[in-house]
Amino acid sequence: MTSTVVEGRTIELTSLDRVLYPAAGFTKGDVVDYYASVAEVLLPHLRDRPASFVRAPRGVEAESFMAKHVPPGTPEWVTVCEVHRVGGRTDRQVVVQDLPTLLWAANLSVLELHTPQWRLPDEGMADRLVFDLDPGAPATIVQCCAVARWLRDRLERDGLPSYAKTSGSKGLHVLAPLRPAGSEAAAGYAERLAREAAEALPDLVVDQVPRRLREGRVFVDHGQNLWTRTTAAPYTLRARPRPAVSTPVTWDEVAGCEQPGDLVFTAGDLASRLERHGDPLAPLLDPSRAGRLPDGP
Repeated sequence: MTSTVVEGRTIELTSLDRVLYPAAGFTKGDVVDYYASVAEVLLPHLRDRPASFVRAPRGVEAESFMAKHVPPGTPEWVTVCEVHRVGGRTDRQVVVQDLPTLLWAANLSVLELHTPQWRLPDEGMADRLVFDLDPGAPATIVQCCAVARWLRDRLERDGLPSYAKTSGSKGLHVLAPLRPAGSEAAAGYAERLAREAAEALPDLVVDQVPRRLREGRVFVDHGQNLWTRTTAAPYTLRARPRPAVSTPVTWDEVAGCEQPGDLVFTAGDLASRLERHGDPLAPLLDPSRAGRLPDGP
């Protein structure tokens, strides 16, 4: 066990040499170091959003699990909040507001960080839209990029700027900043655009859930705009065989993607990308960039 003081908070770091990504030899200590290295750009995307954790205490080749509740033994200085669930009940959840909390979570073998499309205290008031583009083999992220560009142009017609990041898995996320609007209305608008995409690009896009429909096409998942749903945060690691990262990308990179490997990034790639691009998703955090949700059909 190693004790370290970060911004005045004492954090106990344990089993730092435990390998969590065997294929890459990436340890828990590497996870802690990675999150420390991207904290400056990651934390603004987590601030005031209840966090759901994907933990993998024995590594990615063993069982991982989603944790929404406040873990036992959580330090008193970690921010927690009450979040409503379906049926009217509430649960307590962690809000990752600062570097000590981020590193405390990393020490719990939290690999993935997921957040909703709203911020506290405005639970259920969406301040962004998200489209999760999921390719069905043999489609890949290359086809996702074509769909993302269609969505970008469609959103622009409604006065909504948009930005992209890799999912850190197979696909791509398209996000648009909103002036706060009810999550139900935001989800309805996203569903309409997904349906429009399927109508405009029938050989490329499907907006229906059944996997049998997705072969060779891109599923435009709009459901993550519901107030109960969450999306992988920018810069989060993913619990994949290698330490892949959900990485913000530029529209030039999206346009230039010719091979699936063109938009695959792991933890070791992020330092140079941040030096070169900064945070391409920074406009999501700027209220002056947010657009008004269009009225219904």
